[in-house]
Amino acid sequence: MALHAKPIDQLIEALAKLPGIGKKTATRLAFHILRSNAQEAQALARAILDVKEKIRLCSICFNLTDEDPCHICKDVRRNREVLCVVEGPNDLIAIENTGAYNGLYHVLHGRLSPLEGIGPEELKIKELMERLRNGKWSEVILANNPTVEGEATALYLADLIKNLGIKISRIAYGIPIGGEIEYSDGMTLAKSIEGRKEV
Repeated sequence: MALHAKPIDQLIEALAKLPGIGKKTATRLAFHILRSNAQEAQALARAILDVKEKIRLCSICFNLTDEDPCHICKDVRRNREVLCVVEGPNDLIAIENTGAYNGLYHVLHGRLSPLEGIGPEELKIKELMERLRNGKWSEVILANNPTVEGEATALYLADLIKNLGIKISRIAYGIPIGGEIEYSDGMTLAKSIEGRKEV
């Protein structure tokens, strides 16, 4: 026997399919939507449909956008000689939010993972190499995540790019600000030592 009316159960099921949303949170969200007025519910539904209908990949950097090229690629104030390679759009947003980078981006849409069947052909690597060959780049920043797959992807890309005569750098990582050395894992400490710089 169903606990709720069928439309409520269907909404809970749909919300529970979202990442990080369990049954309890899905139920809470469903009842919040149910309590909201019709305009708010319609605005939410329209926003979801708009994302599915209007968002596409930028033809230059492969970021998610509703205009082509995206606003970053069109921005003439950005440094057009430095390219930051990221795994996904969320990584691009995180870097943009720092305000510390003013170059261009290339979004791979994943990382190499042979166990999951993700090879170079499944990523935007061919497009990256074409872009690097056809542009005037002084530096490529590899901003892959510090995972086994991210490291393998960065090494693979560095090997491809090294023959183009472009400076290749890797984002630094290690102990976070406010973190304590004694509580850091061995890999983080090792990377912190390797990535040290002169003061």
